[in-house]
Amino acid sequence: MPRGDGRLSHDLDPQRPGPQDACGVFGVWAPGEEVANLTYFGLYALQHRGQEAAGIAVSDGSGVVVYKDLGLVAQVFDEPTLASLRGHLAIGHARYSTTGASNWENAQPTIRSTTSGTTIALAHNGNLVNTAELEKEVAERGLVADGSTNDTSLVTMLLASRPDLSVEAAALEVLPQLRGAFSFVFMDESTLYAARDPHGVRPLVLGRLERGWVVASETAALDIVGASVVREVEPGELIAIDENGLRSTRFAAPEPKGCLFEYVYIARPDATIAGRNVHSARVQIGRQLAKEHPVEADLVIPVPESGTPAAIGYAEASGITYGAGLMKNPYVGRTFIQPSQTLRQLGIRLKLNPLRENVRGKRLVVVDDSIVRGNTQRAIVRMLREAGALEVHVRISSPPVSWPCFYGIDFATRAELLANGLDNDGIRRSIGADTLGYVSLPGLIAATEQPKTRLCRACFDGEYPIELPAGNLIGKHVLEGVGRRVANSAPEAPHTNGSFVATPGGVTANRP
Repeated sequence: MPRGDGRLSHDLDPQRPGPQDACGVFGVWAPGEEVANLTYFGLYALQHRGQEAAGIAVSDGSGVVVYKDLGLVAQVFDEPTLASLRGHLAIGHARYSTTGASNWENAQPTIRSTTSGTTIALAHNGNLVNTAELEKEVAERGLVADGSTNDTSLVTMLLASRPDLSVEAAALEVLPQLRGAFSFVFMDESTLYAARDPHGVRPLVLGRLERGWVVASETAALDIVGASVVREVEPGELIAIDENGLRSTRFAAPEPKGCLFEYVYIARPDATIAGRNVHSARVQIGRQLAKEHPVEADLVIPVPESGTPAAIGYAEASGITYGAGLMKNPYVGRTFIQPSQTLRQLGIRLKLNPLRENVRGKRLVVVDDSIVRGNTQRAIVRMLREAGALEVHVRISSPPVSWPCFYGIDFATRAELLANGLDNDGIRRSIGADTLGYVSLPGLIAATEQPKTRLCRACFDGEYPIELPAGNLIGKHVLEGVGRRVANSAPEAPHTNGSFVATPGGVTANRP
């Protein structure tokens, strides 16, 4: 019996997923602190960014150990496991797959040793677009893969393939070769490193502990471990932290293009990106929606939880009462029990249920964050009508998603995107709403308080800031289909959770 994937997506049907989140990364250098526990809580705060797998790497100065498995953070780690991960620096990862299938081998952090004995562990948020080129270089160097099929493993192998250089020097050679979105945390036995691509597509922030430093995908992860926010890791910057302090090096000139969809859906509402609180940005998007798409109605309701701030803003600006109309079961999607076909046919009702007394006889404004395929919105509209709603007016706090993302969000293919084949009225009829309104792209950009030129808007306007490769040498499963000369000879990794210690030129699994 296959187990469920544990994802926290809008949809229960794994064949029809909504937008899946990017990954979450965390790193800490703090002698005298329980760094594995700090990493656990940091990943817990970043769980919304990835729910397929979780892992922590830790070093006590003499060696690096990695523990990882498929599942949510709280399912992978327990107190005895965390107690066994002792050291003064650690990195962690909560994964949603954007390159490579969702399996045990692709869980992170990845780990690799150089022939000189230095061990490197690495965790990645983002997605590289020159993966096929990197795999070719790995093959030309004669490196043996470990059975994984993700871009992170390739980067780790390339870093470890330069034993005559320090890890920092190797990173300054490898990082300029990478194209795409990456926010890395990585480590050797004594040093914590962090790096962000020249466009800064994915967020990465630096924090200060009383006795150390923290790096994380979002400021909320700093808050939960009691770290103060210092600044964002700059695009094109490599940071190294060890007993000598923090040092910063530029490996590329910055050309900021932060992901606009982080403000819409991915980041936690209590996060701050580029100086802008995400909750405040989403409330402002709702106000803009009310200005651009007014309607006479009795009640504004959100699709919880991602539609809530924008619904608050819409109600505030329109003067229409804000209230609850849908109740969310917070535990659906968090289980590893695979839904049966009978349950799957119930669809969205397992996740959301209408408050019949609140919606009966009312004209509703329903605010959600985005429409990808339209399955969720179609089911919600039908459910609200069955509960007695007189009218259902759908308002979306992002423009139509018309283009796929190649920088770390797993949208549908372009052919599957509802907005790619239909105009606004066609989408409205498809989901069964009385009216449909999307916030405009200029309105969304204005709410972020960032200039248009500093944002990646590719999923909305098709303007990709990082050049994409020609042909089909891109996509989630590119390494399963391109140049498998390396992995074919690699031994199969064990399909179990456990700790890992690196050996020169490879990795050895220690079964629990």
